[in-house]
Order: sequence, then structure tokens, then C-alpha cells
Amino acid sequence: MKIFKKLSWHFKIAILLILSSAILYIIQYLIFHQPTTEMFYLGIDLAFLPIEVLLVVLVIETAISQREKSILLEKLNMVIGVFFSEVGTELLTEISKFDSKSGKTNKTLIINENWVDEDFINVKKDITNSNYFLDIDGTNNDSLQFLIETKEFLKGKHKFLLALLENPNLLEHETFTNLLRAVFHLTEELEKREDISNLSNADYQHLKLDIERAYNIMIYEWVEYMEYLMKNYPYLFSLAMRTNPFDPEARVELKDP
Repeated sequence: MKIFKKLSWHFKIAILLILSSAILYIIQYLIFHQPTTEMFYLGIDLAFLPIEVLLVVLVIETAISQREKSILLEKLNMVIGVFFSEVGTELLTEISKFDSKSGKTNKTLIINENWVDEDFINVKKDITNSNYFLDIDGTNNDSLQFLIETKEFLKGKHKFLLALLENPNLLEHETFTNLLRAVFHLTEELEKREDISNLSNADYQHLKLDIERAYNIMIYEWVEYMEYLMKNYPYLFSLAMRTNPFDPEARVELKDP
């Protein structure tokens, strides 16, 4: 009994199933007294065993795997949603003001409830084939103010971003992981500079590249997240439309018809 207690639950279940099967065959023999017939049916059962294993492994396990993948995807999108609520939407709003092609970008990314799959496919293709450049330099007071405010904003989100990076589930979402790395790197770059108001032109160019890297990845992830909300959570999509960082006319408050 001590040995039985030390066995894992897998072995315990296996032993119980084997014993149950043996008992059932013994009962059947005692009732019908036809060992030859019993052996014949036992042989048939063994012949079908590989097919049963195939069904269990390929069909049932695949179904379970898909279910687990669906649950993981749901959790990942919850994390992505929290990121945009806490950091992404506001960061996109501020960075987009320095987009060298902001007029075109804004027009392309004003997503509404009339969008269909093809609209999302086209805009994601356009984003993938584009590079978004920012007008940030040391001669512009707006650029300086933006860097100062962004430093303070991201500094306040440092622990939040670090916690997201430590989430093991995010390893399943490569592009979002890259986005977090880019934003976290920008956070560190800004935090390490004690005096943002006294940067060299080379420093401005370096920070500009860091911001552009995060901006380019963030736009794509934002579109993907908007598509997910539209298909699964209309009420969350409604709020996301009313806080669209690329829509200058976006307002949270609803208007009377």
C-alpha cells in the first residue's frame, strides 16, 4: 500500500483501468463460459486499439489544444487591452502629432463600425509596407516639451511595463513582445538622461529613432487590437473609436442624434 501511495496519479489511474478491464472480462467469462469467444473479442479490441489511440491523440488532443490556444489568445488580448488603456493610446496620441505624414496617417486609421475584413487587411498591409518618420529635432520647442512630458509619463509607467514584460504568456505573441521591448527601451533611454533640455543633436536623433521604432510597431498592434474588439467586444470597440489617437475629432462624449 505504501508503494501504491507513492505512485503518481497517472499510474494509479492506469492500474485501476487495467484491473477494471480484467474484472469485466472475468465476469463475462463466468456468465457465458466461452473462453474462445472471449479471446476472439479481445483480439478484435486489440486490433482497434491503434485507431482508438489515433482518435484520442489526433482528434481529442487537437480539440483540447485549440481550446487552450483560444483561452491563451483571450488572455493575451486582455493584456494588450490593458497596455493601450494605460500607455499605448496616450503615447500614440502624442507621438502622432510629430508624424511627418500625419494627414495621410490619420485619414487611413480612422476606423469605424462599417469596416470589414478587407479594410483591416488593406490598412495592415499599408502599415507593413510603410515607415513612419517623426519631425523631432533639437531646434523645435515642441519636440523638447514632448520629450520632457514623455519622459515623465513613461517614468510613471516603468513598473507597469516591467510587469508586462515578465508575463510568460506574452512569449506566444512575438510582435507585441517586440512592442513592449521597444517602449521599455525608450523609457530607459529617457530616464537615463537627467537633463532632457540640454541634449546634443546626436542625442535627439538617437531618441528619434527609438520613438520611431516604438511608433511603427505600435500602430500595427493598435489596428490588430481594434479589429479584435470590433469582432468580439462591440462595447469596447465603441470606446476605442471615441478615443482613436489618430482622429482629431474623436470625443469620448456621445452626441445626441
